[in-house]
Amino acid sequence: MRTPTAPAPPPAPTQPFDLVLSQAAKVAALSPSSHNCQPWALAHLAGDEARSAAAKLFHDDVAGPHRYLALALDQDRRLTALAAHGLEMLLSCGLYGQLLVRALAAQGWTLAQAGFLEEDAPKLHPRWPERWTALGVLKLVPGVHAAESMSELSAAAAARCTNRAPYLNEQLDPAVLEELKAPGTALCENHDIQVHHLFRAEDRSQFARLLARHGGRDFSDLTAWSETFSFIRSPQEAAGHGDGFTLAQLFGPMRPTRRHLMKLALAPRTMRALRHLGYPRLLAGQLAALTRETPTISILSLPTAAPTAHDILRAGAYLTDYWLRATRSGLAIHPLSILLQHEDARRDLQSRFNLPGRVFFVARLGRPTRAFPRTARRAASGAHIEL
Repeated sequence: MRTPTAPAPPPAPTQPFDLVLSQAAKVAALSPSSHNCQPWALAHLAGDEARSAAAKLFHDDVAGPHRYLALALDQDRRLTALAAHGLEMLLSCGLYGQLLVRALAAQGWTLAQAGFLEEDAPKLHPRWPERWTALGVLKLVPGVHAAESMSELSAAAAARCTNRAPYLNEQLDPAVLEELKAPGTALCENHDIQVHHLFRAEDRSQFARLLARHGGRDFSDLTAWSETFSFIRSPQEAAGHGDGFTLAQLFGPMRPTRRHLMKLALAPRTMRALRHLGYPRLLAGQLAALTRETPTISILSLPTAAPTAHDILRAGAYLTDYWLRATRSGLAIHPLSILLQHEDARRDLQSRFNLPGRVFFVARLGRPTRAFPRTARRAASGAHIEL
């Protein structure tokens, strides 16, 4: 009788890990973030000291074939004007981490385990950047390539764009909306995210009234608006900084004269002068009218009212999967963060639609009537170091 042979181990990736990581980081750099501030950072824990510190987290043999990456928040790039920006920064890092992990898997490196770190965790290395807050360590192992190809993932990430144009006011296919609710993968696997889609006319009208009531605070809170305005750049400035957004990315293509007048109209000193005349309320009303004609409002929430930093990171990871599924279905997303940036507005939203837990993402969802330009990105290498 022939003795059964053990199954062959999966083939090892053919490219050096440094090259694989470089390609994955370029894709992950396309992740969305609040104000396009791109607050993430990444360290490859490759040296003996760094690998030993990471191996202790997982009780690993340091000599194994696995690789370790540390995901971090760059404090010099975070938004600080509102308390809710802390959640948005963690969401942004979760979005980035998930896209990075998927791009690594598409090249043969699978996430085996994620170890999330507490805020007061010791430094992973003596040369750890002072302004980086380590959020978690990712353990990757070589194996078979994931079902999605790198080219398909790269194309979807590049096609994803925050589109603020009017959307076609036509009902979205219920089957497509159901597909968007698929379970998360990798960093958010088995994580309980609840997806709500408001598509009935009465719900959309009610939502638009909420936006008209609260949306003006985006402009009347001068501290927050000054921070937002600091990220509005000329095309040349956006290319040079590699972050922020242009007026065309907020309102669509426009002539230079209109662009200049719009910049003056949105300047904090203009807001300071006109807020008592109802200017912020006028702008909120325009956004509400745009939203009322949107076919679906997308709301994502966590089951607990007081999520941990780890929960929020995983919520950001789920948002990556959701947004890419929408993009592949030909749908665009326009976040409406103002309803989550002030506690009374968020409570109003959750009470009005009987949403338990903690809502962490609200957006318009639909098929845009025109394309919007994509935002600039800083070089992926700028957020990546090796220790």
